[in-house]
This record gives sequence, structure tokens and C-alpha cells, in this order.
Amino acid sequence: MHNNGRMLGVIGGSGFYSFFGPDARSVHPDTPYGSPSAPITIGAIAGHEVAFLPRHGALHQYSAHTVPYRANMWALRALGVRRVFAPCAVGSLDPQLGPGAVVVPDQLVDRTSGRIDTYFDSGGVHAAFADPYCPTLRSAVTGLPEVVDGGTMVVIQGPRFSTRAESRWFAAAGFSLVNMTGYPEAILARELELCYTAIALVTDIDAGVGVGEGVKAADVFAEFRGKIDMLKQLVQAAIGRVGAERSCSHCLMHAGVILPFELP
Repeated sequence: MHNNGRMLGVIGGSGFYSFFGPDARSVHPDTPYGSPSAPITIGAIAGHEVAFLPRHGALHQYSAHTVPYRANMWALRALGVRRVFAPCAVGSLDPQLGPGAVVVPDQLVDRTSGRIDTYFDSGGVHAAFADPYCPTLRSAVTGLPEVVDGGTMVVIQGPRFSTRAESRWFAAAGFSLVNMTGYPEAILARELELCYTAIALVTDIDAGVGVGEGVKAADVFAEFRGKIDMLKQLVQAAIGRVGAERSCSHCLMHAGVILPFELP
């Protein structure tokens, strides 16, 4: 079992509310930013100690724009997590990426508004974020069969889905995925020097790309439920491809920087 900064984290997306059997232990951390979305469960996978947190809460109490992102990421780091796999549901802006496809994006575009997206309100700390995802964790997933390597994920505010015009706009800009939770989660991970990668499960073709009545929440949840066992197995396989020690320096951004507070 690995700890002392070597614990792995998994943040479950819509429909991904549990990861371990009944033998897992639960912890109820508090943070300077309040409580995380749900108690964090800790178990063992492929020789690693793994902390699991359902992003939207155990009963999906939190919509994308109300998730306590700062508390979630802080709680994981305080437990000893330094590497995070973040499965999420996405719409496709590319007709070739149909429902059921798994994509590991390499870029994101923030189209949210009003979300608190930093821990550093003082101190002149500026995060390097040109490449928002950890290359080491990405490679652990992209090396698995039938996983699509690369793509830009545009993160919208929600909770509504895109209009057809917005969807066509995003597709014309070259974005391939649309999502509601990938930001500020990724930048908060970077500020806490956590290796982080999204694992995007396509649940629908977005409104401006497909035909018919557009995206419906019930259809999204149904698609995710139908693929949840596959996604869990994929995440478990990715965990098995990760070394005991973190080797990535890409996500370490605070060398030589005087921080206004100590990280947990």
C-alpha cells in the first residue's frame, strides 16, 4: 500500500458514485473551504491506496455549477493524494466520436462564469496552465485499448445544455468535447501541484452536431449508467499502469515561489 503523498485519487462523474466494496473505509474531511461533495472512501486497487470522491455527491446533490471544487481538491491533497484520475461525462462535437467513446483530452477551454477558480487571492501566484493535464497520467489511460488520445474539451457553465448555435460555434472552433465540470477542477489541481487527467466518456452528440431535439439529461444519465462498469474497469486498469512513485515534474509549479499559505 502506498501513502505519504503516493495515494491516488479518483473523482467520479455523473453516475459514478461508488468505486469500492463494503470493506472500504470512509473519511469525512473538513477544509478551509467547507466540506467536500461527499465522504471520501479509501480502498486498495492494483497495490495502490486509492481515495474516491463522487464529484456531484453520493446522491447527485450538486449540479456542475454548485460543486464545491475547492473543498474537493483540498480534501484529496490533505489525505495524501498527489495524482488524480477524473472521469466525466461529455457531449461530442465530432460526429466520429459517438456515445460510448472514451477520450483523454489534452486541452481545455473555459466558458464558465462566476466560479471560484483559485486558492490564491493574494501573493501574486500565477499558475502555469498551457498544458492542463498531466502527461504521465494521460499516458496511463491512452495506452489502454480503444481509448482516444487527445482533443479539446470546452467547459460550459451549465446547468443547461448548449444551444445549437453555441454547439456549432464550439465545433467550428475545433473543440471536440463539451462538458460542465472540467473547470475549475483542473486548475485547482494544478495550484495544489496534483497530477490530474480527465477521462471523458461520450454520452451524446451535442445539439449543433446531431439531429433531433438536442441533448436530454435523461438520455445522458442512461448512457452513463450503461457504460459505468466499463468505465470503472478502465480506471482500474489505468491505476494498474501507474508507478508507486510519482515521476512527473510537469505539474509542480511552486518552486521558488513564496506562497501566502502552506499547502496541506
